[in-house]
Amino acid sequence: MAVALVTGGNQGLGLALVRGLCHTLGPGGTVYLGARDRARGEEALAQLRREGLSPRLRIVDVRSSDAVEALADTIDSEHGRVDIVVSNAAARRTPDLPDADQVRQFVDTNNYGAHRMIRAFGPLLRDDARFIVVASAFGSLHYLPAAVRGAFAEDTTSLDELERTLDGWVRLVEAGEARRAGWPDSINEVSKVAQVAAVRSIARDCASEWHPRGTLMNAACPGLIDTAASRPWFADMSRAQSPDEAAVDVLWLATLPSGTRSPYGELVQHRDVIPFDADEWELKYGTSRE
Repeated sequence: MAVALVTGGNQGLGLALVRGLCHTLGPGGTVYLGARDRARGEEALAQLRREGLSPRLRIVDVRSSDAVEALADTIDSEHGRVDIVVSNAAARRTPDLPDADQVRQFVDTNNYGAHRMIRAFGPLLRDDARFIVVASAFGSLHYLPAAVRGAFAEDTTSLDELERTLDGWVRLVEAGEARRAGWPDSINEVSKVAQVAAVRSIARDCASEWHPRGTLMNAACPGLIDTAASRPWFADMSRAQSPDEAAVDVLWLATLPSGTRSPYGELVQHRDVIPFDADEWELKYGTSRE
């Protein structure tokens, strides 16, 4: 029986992914809805049960290594392995606050939270397992100034090295010195590139083990979604997807059939690979992209 876990599963895309996995895996599967807040998790669970679905609630704050490791231990003891992990939990970034006031929590959740999930659940992945980090189309080096792209060199960068880079960058943002050091004005692009760099790093390091077993790790961009987190940033949401619409392609990536060998270690949006390398990105899309 397949076992799946979605963090940040109590709302938005995460809730839609839990719903979709319940339908896809059917009564024989086990889908864990990971939520940081118990009350919100129980509300989401009740909603899905009214729809005739039966996910299991697990409380986990991805900002805590202890909490993530405890959840991994629980799933290990109950099932031995896991088939699908979607690292979806994310901190909201608001235009009402300067980036300097929110960058630390943003990175601790969106980046280090994904790292904690990778470290705890990577060893539990079953043959033909799928590990997805929900990221963004901004996760390409194209979106960073050339002077800082080397910080994410994919042939050498490890999670530990990524974290050292991010720690230094966070301090620069908080001190108001990031732009002077060559970084972009927005914290979003750096965080998203680092998410994809983490996926590529682990996929590279685990290839010799995972390739023969059919295990895949990728980053997924679901596209623009009409949620409370997105609305403050966009004046026109007419082209935005509902969470259930956005979940379709992420679910496709998370449930690729046994024997699939690609994509692997890539950023995927609407079933299309977005190049990480800036030159490859520009060859594919030109100088701009919708």
